[in-house]
Amino acid sequence: MAFISFLGRLLFVSVFILSAYQEFNEFGNDGGPAAKHLKPKFNVFANHVTNQTGFQVPHVELKHLVLGTIVLKALGSLLFVFGSSFGAFILILHQAITAPILYDFYNYDVDKKEFAQLFVKFTQNLALLGALLFFIGMKNSMPQRAPKKKVSKAKTN
Repeated sequence: MAFISFLGRLLFVSVFILSAYQEFNEFGNDGGPAAKHLKPKFNVFANHVTNQTGFQVPHVELKHLVLGTIVLKALGSLLFVFGSSFGAFILILHQAITAPILYDFYNYDVDKKEFAQLFVKFTQNLALLGALLFFIGMKNSMPQRAPKKKVSKAKTN
């Protein structure tokens, strides 16, 4: 049963590991295609946050943001494969930050083709987030094994 659980976690994080590996290979000096794809979406997100809350989003170098996502995915995946709740929290943090920025379906009309594509990808990321929350809930609901107490024998003289 432990092997099946390990295999399930390994298959689950393959999504994160493969995307982190691809982004790392394409990173280059400017952050690669991931930074180019992220730039307009991040600008729209920053403008949306500024318009809705009045807070100015600080300037962030996009290659540092891409590098941060690579590190979050790689570290979280590595820890999660070995059953760590901390790894699951790191992946949750990654999903919570990147999903609303990358899959900004809320910026499109419902009739547009982009809306449907982004909404499907956003809900898939919500499913990943739900699986991570389920893992943490199950891990915390299982009773911890108590260490076996040594039975002391009565001394006879």
